[in-house]
Amino acid sequence: MLNIHNLSVAFGGEYLFEAIAFRLNAGDRVGLIGKNGAGKSTLLRILSKEQEPDEGSLALEKEVSIGFLKQDIDFEQGRTVLDEAYQAFHEIKQLEAQLEHINHQLAERTDYESEGYNQLMIDLTEVTQRYELIGGYAYQGETEKVLQGLGFKREEFDKLTDTFSGGWRMRIELAKLLLQNHHILLLDEPTNHLDIESILWLEQFLRSYSGAVVIVSHDKMFLDNVTNRTIEISLGRIYDVKKPYTAYLAYKSEIRQQQLSAQKNQDKQIQQTERLIEKFRAKASKASMAQSLIKKLDRIDRIEVEEEDTAVMSVRFPLSVNPGKVIATMEDLGKSYGSKTVLKRVDMLLERNSKTAFVGQNGQGKTTLAKILVGELDHTGQLTIGHNVQIGYFAQNQAEYLDGSKTILDTMVDAANESNRSKVRDILGSFLFRGDEVDKYVKVLSGGERNRLALAKMLLQPFNVLVMDEPTNHLDIQSKNVLKEALRNFEGTLILVSHDRDFLQGLTDKVLEFKDGSLKEYLGDIDFYLEQRAAADFRSIEQKTKQDKQAPSSKTETTTDYATQKKLKSLKNKLGSLEKKITELEKEIGVMDHEMMMDYDTTIAKQGFFDAYHGKKKTLEECMAEWETLSETIDELNG
Repeated sequence: MLNIHNLSVAFGGEYLFEAIAFRLNAGDRVGLIGKNGAGKSTLLRILSKEQEPDEGSLALEKEVSIGFLKQDIDFEQGRTVLDEAYQAFHEIKQLEAQLEHINHQLAERTDYESEGYNQLMIDLTEVTQRYELIGGYAYQGETEKVLQGLGFKREEFDKLTDTFSGGWRMRIELAKLLLQNHHILLLDEPTNHLDIESILWLEQFLRSYSGAVVIVSHDKMFLDNVTNRTIEISLGRIYDVKKPYTAYLAYKSEIRQQQLSAQKNQDKQIQQTERLIEKFRAKASKASMAQSLIKKLDRIDRIEVEEEDTAVMSVRFPLSVNPGKVIATMEDLGKSYGSKTVLKRVDMLLERNSKTAFVGQNGQGKTTLAKILVGELDHTGQLTIGHNVQIGYFAQNQAEYLDGSKTILDTMVDAANESNRSKVRDILGSFLFRGDEVDKYVKVLSGGERNRLALAKMLLQPFNVLVMDEPTNHLDIQSKNVLKEALRNFEGTLILVSHDRDFLQGLTDKVLEFKDGSLKEYLGDIDFYLEQRAAADFRSIEQKTKQDKQAPSSKTETTTDYATQKKLKSLKNKLGSLEKKITELEKEIGVMDHEMMMDYDTTIAKQGFFDAYHGKKKTLEECMAEWETLSETIDELNG
């Protein structure tokens, strides 16, 4: 579908990536990964033809269309949610206008025998046929189905897009993209503004999508559930492996270990040869042997271990002053937007050094309560902030408050005061903005780089209470891990709003679940909360909620008869054997891949190598297909 050949992009004389090449085929669901600033969004813009590469070329098959979901979008004001979503059907809307015009003319004219009237009838037939052919009679129902899948309620369809937050407008843009039936989808952080239920729906949609998809995401679970191929941009080159994210990391680690082992063995051989050369060089009778060994040494193809990008940001959140024992008290606190009540009768005591997670679906009041705590929203009821409390707030859209016309350095200097202005460059360095990078304008930074800058800017203000609303949006996986460690070491009071279970694990000692305007407290960490909800993760909570709504009220439990139990046991044993065989095949194929990578020409010259290689690949595919069938059968028997 799309061929990328020797693609290169440079900024300031340095290559972002150089001479990369790959091909996208129908059915490819690619996770495009890499550190913030590695060039992921740039590559997506090039693939969408919004940006030209400095070198290289793209070859797109005839009539293949590309859809691109960007991080930043603009909407025309005055349209409803439904009207905006209908913009996906440009040709259908044009045909509707033509049909309306033709029908209006037919209604006004009475010259039924004229050539002009006859031509109108011909036009009506042709336009109607084309309208029907491209789905004119089905697009409205399809639009409503997609909007509901992405979390919109039917009563919201006629609301103006202006009244929705940036996250909800992003969902509309995603809906338009999914409705256009492109052959290739480019999705830049599609899950950033979705709650779990909408992520589940999107996962299901993408798994059944017949075209090619390239996804930039830092949601490990989403990548594992959707993708079947990973392309990593690292240090200017790409690594392309047909495995989802977690399997790719394991494969990459294994290859690196093999390279290190091979390099170590080669180093031993080289050292041994060098010792022999030194030994023989001193003897005239062995001089020719020494020369032979020198030539042999020169001919050795030195094994190189792939370079790793190990640079990570360094974050520490210092405590300003010690606050009183009580950080905040809430009594009968409530918040409504017009007729919609978001929070009602909230009574809560927030104590010093507590670590609290706010969890729940979008629209349930998590961000609203966070904004009330930091004084950004009015409310009913009583909120009392304790003695010496200084709150630092990282908003969900914090990066949007940065001035794009300023440089990174100017942004920090302007936010600093006399006491910490001298530390600005040190703080920027710890967030990986070093050397000339501090002179970059904010408008050219990636989403992750802007988030890093917003975090760095926070450190210029004193605080002993930290309220963070979805701080991991746009951050690469390494940066998320560093931020998590910094929050774990923070000695103050912490409130975290997040849907990311991996990030929340080990960070909080209390969970507040937001649901239907009320709060339910769980005195434990996120794992304790999940155990209490009898769920493995947030995703199964959402699925369980949906199932509870759909389940009949009868409490009758179905029992599995003996024959079914026996069949299940047999199938599970077979599945276990099959999984063992798959693991062995993957290891064998990995070894053969490594042999080709080390010395391609010699390896493929081995008699029967390629037949064995492709035979193992074919057997693996057959085993995977059998595994999938067995798994589905077991799931059906389990009910």
